[in-house]
Amino acid sequence: MDERAATVLQQLDELVPTMVDDVRELVRIPSVGGSDAENDAQAAMARRFDRGGLDVDHWRIDLDELTAHPDFPGAEVDRREAWGVVGRLPGTGDGPTLLLDGHVDVVPTGDPDAWGDDPWSGALRDGRIHGRGSADMKAGLLAAHWAVQAVRMAGVRLRGDVLVAPVQGEEDGGLGTFALLQRGWTADACVIPEPTDLDVIPANAGALTFRLRIRGMATHAARRTEGVSAIEKLVPVLRALDALERRRHEHVDPLSERWDLAHPLSLGTVRAGDWASTVPDLLVAEGRLGVAIGEPVEDARASLEDAVAAACHDDVWLRVHPVEVEWWGGQFASGRIPAGSDLVARMQRAHRVAGGTDQEVYGATYGSDLRLLTGLGGIPTLQYGPGDVRLAHGPHESVPVEEIVTAARALAVLVLDVCGVSE
Repeated sequence: MDERAATVLQQLDELVPTMVDDVRELVRIPSVGGSDAENDAQAAMARRFDRGGLDVDHWRIDLDELTAHPDFPGAEVDRREAWGVVGRLPGTGDGPTLLLDGHVDVVPTGDPDAWGDDPWSGALRDGRIHGRGSADMKAGLLAAHWAVQAVRMAGVRLRGDVLVAPVQGEEDGGLGTFALLQRGWTADACVIPEPTDLDVIPANAGALTFRLRIRGMATHAARRTEGVSAIEKLVPVLRALDALERRRHEHVDPLSERWDLAHPLSLGTVRAGDWASTVPDLLVAEGRLGVAIGEPVEDARASLEDAVAAACHDDVWLRVHPVEVEWWGGQFASGRIPAGSDLVARMQRAHRVAGGTDQEVYGATYGSDLRLLTGLGGIPTLQYGPGDVRLAHGPHESVPVEEIVTAARALAVLVLDVCGVSE
């Protein structure tokens, strides 16, 4: 560790209490995707950047123009407005630019009785910050922000720019990062501080949202054999999807071999019928199809469509009334850091300098904005951040303060390494 890195890390250690309070404050904003609070969180981040001496770009996203773009990655919630934010610590102009990209939107809280605390409490207990969005991924986003602040407050002059970009709409497709790229922001490298337990993730599987419509024939339940239950017709389709998932895991990318299911297929919602005493004539099921690392989206879609068509062919009713397959909402392709990038090695080195312990490198089973940044943006990107993704989206979501601190320290070191220090 050189003297400037030591100075930055000392500055950051002094900022830890402020950083912890800041994470708790941001968790208290109930920024569920599609809510007004999602925009409130963006405004709060813009104010942080302004107070912290960064150049701030805070713009209203033209949703009509953006969603009409042929490469728009999809969305699953309605938004009346959306905002982009970038905080920039400028360098001297003769070094690489590093982007730190993290989302402020969170998923709904689910059953409130399942939570021990208010989901928006930001409670600090047993060395952990609790609440929806604490791990996924407000702690990581603010670790990035305070890493940059430590560099600035330590008086270190960078050669290249460092950008911190909070985005919205990541959970349902990637609207915010797509808007960021359309705005013209780019970088030479990017880290997304998603919850990785401080491991390094250089690749993601994808996830395609789909909807199935299964039609039956309604009749009075007292004469049910004279109708066709749409619920019963889901059964052969489920068998076909289960078999498809097994086939799709006969071979997986080496980065995904650690997982029982590297790119799962699942149904998340099922709705059928409108009266208890009526045989239901329509079932609508929605789910997600995992996309293998490196698999073209078109091939993944075709595999599900073919499996559903085969199930319909083998059923007398469905052969005449085939299941309708619709692709809607978030359409996450897979993504991988470009071959030849040294960003993984740099991140590992920064983690060690920051005092981190052993790490693993592997591919994630979920989709993220990594695929937009590497694909559309051409930016070498990886994920590294505090928290356990298994706690995300659940009622026990929390993040260890110790990991937030280590992540911030590592990101500060990475900023110095990637952007370079002006003499």
